[in-house]
Amino acid sequence: MRINKYLASLGIGSRRAIDKLADEGRIRVNGVIATAGTKVSNEDTIEINGKKIKKEVEKKVYYMLNKPLEVLSSVTDDRGRKTVVDLIKCKERIFPIGRLDYNTTGLIILTNDGELFNRVIHPRSEIYKQYYVKVLGEIKEESVEKLKTGVKLEDGYTLPALVKVIKSEKGKSELELCIREGRNRQVRRMMESINCPVISLKREKIGKLSLGKLKLGEYRKLTDEEIKYLYSL
Repeated sequence: MRINKYLASLGIGSRRAIDKLADEGRIRVNGVIATAGTKVSNEDTIEINGKKIKKEVEKKVYYMLNKPLEVLSSVTDDRGRKTVVDLIKCKERIFPIGRLDYNTTGLIILTNDGELFNRVIHPRSEIYKQYYVKVLGEIKEESVEKLKTGVKLEDGYTLPALVKVIKSEKGKSELELCIREGRNRQVRRMMESINCPVISLKREKIGKLSLGKLKLGEYRKLTDEEIKYLYSL
């Protein structure tokens, strides 16, 4: 079995994260530096950063968190800043599925299930994420049409978005925006492209999963139905 799939099945991290560790030369198999294509079995001795990994498969866990401001969507931070993992009390080694900007709040999923990570993140899933956005300025109809058809960013045109304007005034506007991509700072850059810089940004939904009444900083386990839905993607 490829090392990324094997380690993901043990709850070490996502396949993408494991590939990155391998590319950085931080994984050894039987004393030899592994590559992303290395194949392993239960008989092999695997070390990450010089630490031998346990072979026991962790119980799979799934959490939904309402991420507060100024919390990183990562497992650790070399500058000592708070991460989403710090907010959840569990013994399993969990990691976030996808990211939210440091200054963005809202729904993020954390798990130790590498297979689920791939299903949600993969472009084929075409899963919509819904954001509640407050921006400076008035959103005009022509700007809404641009968002609906795709706006040009420095890394290419965005896919068409679903847009619902809640309030539009000269000084400030509010809208719901649904996108099915995950580019870096995408919503903020989309709003800047129509001259309506973001004041605040909150992710409310990922597909059929919704924050509901979950308050900032609170988390809960996903229901069996929600996990089944994510696996259907």
